[in-house]
Amino acid sequence: MSNLEEQIEKQRSEAREVCDSEGTESQDCAVAWDTVEELQAEYSHQRSEKTKKTSLEQYCDENPEAAECRVYDD
Repeated sequence: MSNLEEQIEKQRSEAREVCDSEGTESQDCAVAWDTVEELQAEYSHQRSEKTKKTSLEQYCDENPEAAECRVYDD
């Protein structure tokens, strides 16, 4: 599990505790869950950055024999 995933789980647990002790309608509960959402958004953003391909890369994946996709070794 990555550090960010661990932070999400820790914050999720803390949010549950805050909401149980102060009520689900409290400001602190809302803030705690907002923090969880922000961490999850960052995690999602980091994952999409790793898997994002350019249109040329996508084209070459589908058409490896195309002239544009040739790789020449020196």
